[in-house]
Amino acid sequence: MMSDNTSSSTAGRLWLASMGLTLALGGAVFTWVLWTAWQRAEETRRWTPLPCHIIASRLEKERPTPNSNFVFKPIVHYSFTLDGKPMTGTRIKRVDSPSQHEDLAFKKIEPFPVGSEHTCFVNPTDPTVSVLKHDTRAALYSIWFPLLFVVGGLRMTWGALRPSRPM
Repeated sequence: MMSDNTSSSTAGRLWLASMGLTLALGGAVFTWVLWTAWQRAEETRRWTPLPCHIIASRLEKERPTPNSNFVFKPIVHYSFTLDGKPMTGTRIKRVDSPSQHEDLAFKKIEPFPVGSEHTCFVNPTDPTVSVLKHDTRAALYSIWFPLLFVVGGLRMTWGALRPSRPM
């Protein structure tokens, strides 16, 4: 009877340990994703700010596939000068995604009317890449949540695998 109880206890502890490691691994993956997003948002803040002139600002309506809904793609073209050389850019943010909602897509181009002057941020290592707006830093503000899964999962694993004390 004693060996049956011991094997059952060992199996339960291993199950808890594997659950804890799974939670910790999942939390670690999401932590890494949020950390990477924050780093990418911070990167553009170190790029060279330059004055730029908006030369085109419009919405394009397109259908990605024959059976899909229309999407509205914000299009902005701007010009700037880098080291005496005229350059152009087309990105509002690092990733410009279309929207199925025309009003949301319009809000992206609304601050950039044709003829207006703005500051664009140019990648010093690749001047063909520039943006008008930085990405949000919100990823860093919410990184604590997946970290709870890492800590909780590791604590669960440690609790399941530590030697049990005799009573």
